[in-house]
Amino acid sequence: MSDSAMIELREIRKRFGSLQVLDGVTMSIASGQVSVLLGPSGSGKSTILRTINGLESFDSGEIRLGDVVLEGNPSKSREAALTAIRRRVGMVFQQFHLFPHRSVLENVIEGPIYVLGQDRALVTSRAVELLRRVGMLEKADSRPASLSGGQQQRVAIARALAMQPDVILFDEPTSALDPEMTAEVTSVMIDLAKSGQTMVVVTHDMSFARSVASQLFVLDRGTIVESGKPDDLFADPKHETTRKLLMNR
Repeated sequence: MSDSAMIELREIRKRFGSLQVLDGVTMSIASGQVSVLLGPSGSGKSTILRTINGLESFDSGEIRLGDVVLEGNPSKSREAALTAIRRRVGMVFQQFHLFPHRSVLENVIEGPIYVLGQDRALVTSRAVELLRRVGMLEKADSRPASLSGGQQQRVAIARALAMQPDVILFDEPTSALDPEMTAEVTSVMIDLAKSGQTMVVVTHDMSFARSVASQLFVLDRGTIVESGKPDDLFADPKHETTRKLLMNR
């Protein structure tokens, strides 16, 4: 593993029946950078995120996060690696997955208290600051059903941050939102990027990809067909898939 890499995927392969979803994906995510995954629907972008945090298994290859190695085959060592990775990797989904019977504040503090076993007073104090950071402190006592989609997604980001992860994975976090709500959530993500939070983002938002990403990975049919710095790929895309994606930017 290279000195600057936080996460490395090496030759990750995964099949769903006869469909090859990931076909030898190799990529390196550097600490403090925002890596954006682009590609047409069904290219494997979300599957990559789900293999990193263990929501999906994979058939072969390995994922390294610091000194933790996750292999595809079921084993005791895989289970131990999954536990370690899930403590260091946060996830923000398309749908918000907030607990509907809990308040905003309770949603944010639940993981650190019950999963990490941290002190309630300390966790609550940190949660208040996180909710302030994402502009949701005034809704701390509200239930998710009373919030807009953008507000729920900002709470979901605060919840992920509460676990103090090394990296946060974002799976199309604004795809279910209207333009105004998208702007709310994107603003929070830009703030995180500026603070040095390592992020891996699946998105169709080309403006975000160009202005915020440190590096882009373009996928098609389960493989990375092109990667590089945003300015380089936007100015001179080499692969047909990249050119098609950027045509309507």
